[in-house]
Amino acid sequence: MRLTALIPILCAIASTILGFLLLFAGHKKNFMEEYHVMTLNTSRIGYELVDLNAGDDDDNSNPISEFIDNIGDDLQDQASDLINNAVGSIAEQLGLQDWYSAHLMDYCYGSYLPGPIGNDTTNPKKHVEDCSDRRAMYHFNPTEILQQSLDDSGVPITLEDLRWPDAIQNGLDGLRIAGRAAFVLYCIGIGLSILTLITSVLGLLFSGRATALLNAALALLAFLAFGIASGIVTAVVVKGSNIINKYGDDIGIEAKRGNKFLGLTWGATAAMLICCVWWMVETCIGHRKRRERTYTEKPRTTHVERA
Repeated sequence: MRLTALIPILCAIASTILGFLLLFAGHKKNFMEEYHVMTLNTSRIGYELVDLNAGDDDDNSNPISEFIDNIGDDLQDQASDLINNAVGSIAEQLGLQDWYSAHLMDYCYGSYLPGPIGNDTTNPKKHVEDCSDRRAMYHFNPTEILQQSLDDSGVPITLEDLRWPDAIQNGLDGLRIAGRAAFVLYCIGIGLSILTLITSVLGLLFSGRATALLNAALALLAFLAFGIASGIVTAVVVKGSNIINKYGDDIGIEAKRGNKFLGLTWGATAAMLICCVWWMVETCIGHRKRRERTYTEKPRTTHVERA
């Protein structure tokens, strides 16, 4: 029995659990929603509407001006406190949520408590309203999601009226293939982690070099799958948030990176790295012990002196 196999077994268990959590985080509104890939903050989009249209009495022909007029003339004051109060009213009547968070298989949405937040708020309290249906190889499409919210509200306003930059969706569409590749790699990594766990249990019972070599190979493949997926997701998160923040700042939207999600994915990668290295060391030790045993068991020859 090889008791040292307990360590890679624990690593394989940890990697498998983390892999499943990465896939299913956010599949229910109260299940690990905070472990999102990225969050889109739309709570301040109303500020731009009020700021750009308040006090403009000369031209009320565009949908934005007419919409703001319908909220109430008292909200047209340029005073800071009234503008901030108008934000919640505009966003709510537009039918937009305060935030939309992207996960690997769905997205969630909700509001900030006690109200809309500015881009300088780092730890807002989020209230989850609901999450979308899960599907494999999901791609976060904020343009489609926000337009659907506007359509459902019945307000005759489109994203074009809100000055939604096409560059945001174009940039995120360029990351579509990378996101799907990461999902496939996560599935492969989870499958290989489970196989590594099974063979590691066999390695606990049998101390042969063959089992150690098999475990090392499986752990290496699982490590590569998780490592490549983690690298892809990290690049997608960084580039995607930079695109949204670059082009969305003018209309009051912001993207926040999912640092907790990144912590989970790199944690799963690290666990498989430890498992892989451990079995490689076991392979080398087993080979060395076999050579020493062969040397000690080799029969010795005696020389008989002739009389």
